[in-house]
Amino acid sequence: MPRPPLSTENALAELRLTTRADHDRIDHLLRLAEPMPLERYAAILSGFDAFLRVWEPRVHAALPERLQGWFRARRRGGFASADVEWLRCVAGIEPWAGSACQAATIPLGELAEVLGSLYVIEGSALGGRVIAPQLKRTLGLDQGRGASYFHGFGGETGVMWSNFRVLASLEIGDSSRDMVRACQSAKRTFAALTDLFAPLAPAAEAAPAAAAAPQRIAPALLAACGEDDPDATRPAPLDDEVDLPVDVEFDEDDTVLDIPLEVPDEGNPDTVRMPL
Repeated sequence: MPRPPLSTENALAELRLTTRADHDRIDHLLRLAEPMPLERYAAILSGFDAFLRVWEPRVHAALPERLQGWFRARRRGGFASADVEWLRCVAGIEPWAGSACQAATIPLGELAEVLGSLYVIEGSALGGRVIAPQLKRTLGLDQGRGASYFHGFGGETGVMWSNFRVLASLEIGDSSRDMVRACQSAKRTFAALTDLFAPLAPAAEAAPAAAAAPQRIAPALLAACGEDDPDATRPAPLDDEVDLPVDVEFDEDDTVLDIPLEVPDEGNPDTVRMPL
């Protein structure tokens, strides 16, 4: 008997479930929640700048015309470029000359793949709500003074993330095939970022091998999709159905933030409690 398609309410939950290990891997590599010297911060910022210079034009071109204006209004690459230039001119720090060729290898041929890749970059903006205040406190950086990228759209960041969640759920719909495509693209985007920032790993520890990470897409989703994907790993299903976490809506005044690039709180695997 065929399995029923997953509901649209589970689209973002499935993306979180599939990429949880990738979140942890890039978080451990960048250590953005820890104090850092200005030179390391400049290298991280230069990496994002180089990545977005390649990735944003590709995403814009891959989106249907009806969504291109929506995307233009939320591009953050210009913020990163301005910060790199400020650090060069004011702080005298030359940009890190890392290659962003990984951004050109992410498959963006289908809308579901674009949405999966967007999930990674859009979700990372939430982390800026915690990172920006720390940069001001430890390095004296602020919006317009080397920290515009992590400041992002300020108080509008939460609203823009909610807007993306709704859009992604509507566009993916109940298509199991599209959900698999979105999950695979999200993982490949994380892998590209991990490869990009691998030179920043501490010398004493080996950089994580992004290519070796299994897909970990829910077995029920792969079964519903019905395709034999050589990149996917099918762990043994626990039951006929897989329970996925449910998104919890929160107000701006709440202290629970859904920050994909942070280590999950043990009490709730999908959120981290942060003071605002």
